[in-house]
Amino acid sequence: MHVVVIGAGMSGILAGHRLAQAGVSYEIIEKHDDVAGTWLVNTYPGCRVDNPNHNYSYSFAQRHDWPFHFSTQDVLRDYFRECAREFGVDQHVRFGSEVVSATWDEPAAQWVLTIRRSDGSEATERADAVISAVGQLSRPKLPDIEGRESFAGEWFHSAQWNPQVDLAGKKVVVIGTGASALQFLPIIAPECGTLAIFQRTAPWLAPTPDYHEPVPAGLSWLYRNLPGYSEFNRFSIFWRMGDGALEGVRVEDGFPHRPDAVGVMNDFVRELLTQYLRAEFADRPDLLEHVIPNYPVGAKRGIRDNGAWAATLKRDNVRLVTDGIERIEPGGVRTATGELVEAEVLIYGSGFEASKFLEPITITGRAGLDLHEQWEGDARAYLGVAMPGFPNFFCLYGPNTNIVLNGSIIYFSECGTRLILGLLGRLARTGARSIEIRRDVHDAFNEASDAANLKWAWGWSEVSSWYKNDRGRSATNWAFTLLEYWQRTLAPVPEEWVLGD
Repeated sequence: MHVVVIGAGMSGILAGHRLAQAGVSYEIIEKHDDVAGTWLVNTYPGCRVDNPNHNYSYSFAQRHDWPFHFSTQDVLRDYFRECAREFGVDQHVRFGSEVVSATWDEPAAQWVLTIRRSDGSEATERADAVISAVGQLSRPKLPDIEGRESFAGEWFHSAQWNPQVDLAGKKVVVIGTGASALQFLPIIAPECGTLAIFQRTAPWLAPTPDYHEPVPAGLSWLYRNLPGYSEFNRFSIFWRMGDGALEGVRVEDGFPHRPDAVGVMNDFVRELLTQYLRAEFADRPDLLEHVIPNYPVGAKRGIRDNGAWAATLKRDNVRLVTDGIERIEPGGVRTATGELVEAEVLIYGSGFEASKFLEPITITGRAGLDLHEQWEGDARAYLGVAMPGFPNFFCLYGPNTNIVLNGSIIYFSECGTRLILGLLGRLARTGARSIEIRRDVHDAFNEASDAANLKWAWGWSEVSSWYKNDRGRSATNWAFTLLEYWQRTLAPVPEEWVLGD
């Protein structure tokens, strides 16, 4: 058995390690020149994780000497590099190569992959199974704004940060106030001549005083020297950020219909976070009216804050613009009210194409079935892992496996990898050459998932969010508990899968 893994980020390294433990031959195809995925390519100032270190790390590769409570990009990049090297995964990676297409060869019961090298040449490779580990947040999204290409100055997306562009003393415009923007804006604000920030929707902020703080020496000593202390801390984080947190975003039956809350607990959390914003902006009522969100907590991605956002917006050279954008012109951004906000540098903090799974790879399954044509822009999979009509093709961080406020995506990838190894194990034990999820099982799961997503703030609210695709459906978020994902991925249920000779 030979498996090809697409992507050498967090999930790809994990898949490679588990495949090696199972004695399975594998190769990882990676378009970049190094491992670490999102933590390799996102190099914007202030980039860091919003999940505590002990939670955002492999269960089998715990580290006791994290320098910060919430690791910076370079620390996480090096962590994944070290894991890849320690487990020998880096020896199985074909760098500078990108999978262009994958086609199921029915007679051979294999996938035929077309791989484009960095020099433009192409090669083909066969695999008995394919694991996609490309993730949800890998393709930057540029907003559809008239005149975008007409801008005369320097411009780039935050996920493709251009360090060669000098911002010192420049007129800078940033479009977006999402998670990435609120990390880099406090860093660049002091060097800009002027900084105009265009905000469509205000983010909810979660007060996190130690967000940028190093781990104190005494606590670091405990992690390194007191047996079990670091592990207990990880369990404590998992418990506090686990399924209990979901009660704060649950849609409660009988709760009065309101645009800013979906239940008593959700309203309570909303009030707590509103009080935080009122305290932060008490001296700037002109800003306060624009920074309090008008949608439920949990409907969009929340953002950790240690006071940096308020400090940034209060700077004399910073302006928050909440007017809509009419178009982009050579000299700046024209608002819906007719004002031209001048810019020499334009930075897009506009997020990723989260719902466009596996694009731009062409994937052709049984009888010439095109995966993207089947999805029609509405990606679906069983447990985020498998799709009917595409035997021996599996996903990690696939459709409906994102989390909003509970747990860690690494947990989901570990669970998904365990299920995939269970499926490959069935092939090995039975002598079958293919395994495929039953369509009725797949469809029933997705119907249940859609219904369950509507019972959470992110599914109920109509606020614009990357949690929903162009059809208004959440193709990204897991609709059930962390416990349920663990239970359902412990091992394949034989009756749910079809084996092929």
